[in-house]
Amino acid sequence: MAVEIEIIKQLREETGISLADCKKALEESNGDIANAKEYLKKRGTAVAEKKMEREVGAGIIDSYIHSNKSAGVLLEINCETDFVARGEDFQNLSHELCLQVASMKPKYVREDEIPEDIIEKEKSIIKEQVGEMNKPADIVEGIIKGKLDKFKKEVCLLDQLWVKDDSKTIQSLINEYIAKTGENIVVKRFVMYEL
Repeated sequence: MAVEIEIIKQLREETGISLADCKKALEESNGDIANAKEYLKKRGTAVAEKKMEREVGAGIIDSYIHSNKSAGVLLEINCETDFVARGEDFQNLSHELCLQVASMKPKYVREDEIPEDIIEKEKSIIKEQVGEMNKPADIVEGIIKGKLDKFKKEVCLLDQLWVKDDSKTIQSLINEYIAKTGENIVVKRFVMYEL
C-alpha cells in the first residue's frame, strides 16, 4: 500500500522516529496512525532488547534543582557515542529522568540493586499485615507476592510508571529513545538531595 507523505510526516513529528521506519510502520498498518504507533512501539522494544548488550562508553551527568531550591537530583546516563550524548533527544530523556526522580523519589535504578535485607524486611512487614486476614495459605502467598512486586516497582526507577504518561514505565520510555537514537542507553546511577 502506498502511503501519503503527509501521513508519514505526521507520524514522524508525533514519534520522532525516522521517516523510513514511519513509512514501513504505516505500510504494515494500512495507513492507520494508531496501529502504526503500536507497530513502532513493539519494534522499538525489540530493537532495544538487541542493543542492550552493547557497551556504553559515553554519556552525561545531568541535574535538576526544584524551583524552591529544596530538592535536587544528579543523574548519570550513558550511551554509546558522544554524538548521541550531545544530541537533543538524549538530553531531553535525561531531563525527563531527573524530573521523574525528583517527583517519585525512587531509591534504586533497577530491582537487582535492592539489598536482600530490605526485601526481607518488607516481606516480614507484609506477612504481618496479611497474617491478620485469616485467609488460606495460597491466597496469603499471592497477596504477599503482589504487595512485594508493588513495593519493588515503587522503589526502582526503571519499573516506575512515567509521571507524564502512566501507560509507560521508565524502561519503556528509555526503549523508545533507544529506537530513536539507534544506541543503547543505560541509567547508571542517581542521587536525590532533599531538605
